Amino acid sequence: MTEPMFPRPIAHAGFHDPAKGIVANSAAAFAAAIEADYAIECDVQLSSDGVPVIIHDADLMRVLGRGGLVAETSAAEITAMPLLDSAAGDCPQRFTDFLDQVGGRVQLQVELKRQRDAAGTEALARAIAEALKAYQGPATVESFDPALITQIRHFGFTGPRGIVTHDYLETGRPTHLTDEQRYTLQHLLHWHETQFDFISCEKTALELPAITFWRALGKPVTAWTIHSPAEAAAAQPHIDQIVFDGFDPERPEEPIPAGASL
Repeated sequence: MTEPMFPRPIAHAGFHDPAKGIVANSAAAFAAAIEADYAIECDVQLSSDGVPVIIHDADLMRVLGRGGLVAETSAAEITAMPLLDSAAGDCPQRFTDFLDQVGGRVQLQVELKRQRDAAGTEALARAIAEALKAYQGPATVESFDPALITQIRHFGFTGPRGIVTHDYLETGRPTHLTDEQRYTLQHLLHWHETQFDFISCEKTALELPAITFWRALGKPVTAWTIHSPAEAAAAQPHIDQIVFDGFDPERPEEPIPAGASL
């Protein structure tokens, strides 16, 4: 019997608990996920000096309370700024330090965040591929940007690569995309370039024709972001694993107070 690509639930930005001062994408949240034996989803941006760092947003304000952009700030500066509301005073980590912390003990689902230009896209893909060449442990990479998962393969990453997607119809979604780009992304028409190994799909879009088609052909689907046992149950017929936040899948009777949404 073939082993599933994602055998364990995936902790969104780590197994964080704001009430305990364990915030998203922090060393404490990653340690909690390791202790619970959950896979880890994390977010990676590129600093001004070309260093991948673990941080969700392109700007610093929401999670660090500082003005400026990640792409215009050095890794040394970013990794010296405490994450807001972190009881331990955790700062964003360099990607290589994050890999050292995890040390192959749980699976990784590394999201490469969309960069503002082609040079940044290439630099991020190259840097992550190089870091993962030396990593001993199960790791997958994913991105909303087809170019990132295409390029990381060119730079030598041989592990599973996934496309992150949603319906591309909701209000409040990126407005920089043309109608043609939205159509291509919604229907996963970049397959000839990306040749993705799995799909990470927003929970309300799981029944899109492209999602059901590729899952029927054997591409695993993870669903984001699942915030309750009820949402997990609703998604279950359409997916292979959950990316969860705000509850413990193995202790569903004990909800975790929600923190800032990512």
